Amino acid sequence: MWTRELLGTDIYHLLGAFVIYSMLGWLLESIYMSFCNRKLTNRGFAKGPFCPIYGFGAVGCYLLLNPLRNHVLALYLVGAALATIFEFLVGKLMIRFLGELWWDYNDKPFNYKGIICLESTVAWGFYALGIVLFLHTRINGLIDRIQMPVGGRIIAVVLFVVFVDYVIQLCRVFHVDMKRRKEWLKEKYISFKARWY
Repeated sequence: MWTRELLGTDIYHLLGAFVIYSMLGWLLESIYMSFCNRKLTNRGFAKGPFCPIYGFGAVGCYLLLNPLRNHVLALYLVGAALATIFEFLVGKLMIRFLGELWWDYNDKPFNYKGIICLESTVAWGFYALGIVLFLHTRINGLIDRIQMPVGGRIIAVVLFVVFVDYVIQLCRVFHVDMKRRKEWLKEKYISFKARWY
């Protein structure tokens, strides 16, 4: 499984980079927001140090934009545009499914509905340059230092813990009564078992 390739990169390196970028994104955003708020601020949805939007964004950025690595201006412009579109789509999905947006650009000049703004778009372009030209090679070097069987287990454990953390937080957001949910699952299991055994 780990050696299968997607867009020229094996699953092991893609998932390893996803985990690292998600944790780095959480760290950078939490530090920045803690500084802005003058108190410790967890910028993740869940309790753990993980923001998958950064993992998806950075890995997607590298996969899509690496062919432009020798064209710096095009890399910057396309990176800024794609990241802004991604941020807008994620923002709209959050509003639709969670009922709130976890950032607000209404006080920024040249914003659109508080979801995207020119300042962030400019920054996304520089992030794209940094990821494609400098950071991703170092991230892959870090992943290569760990043997695949060990690294695969670490990735699997981290993703499992994140999955459980997110399920718990989603249950809270959608006001799912865990005790009632457990009873419902038991009823469904008994019904399924009666039908098939």
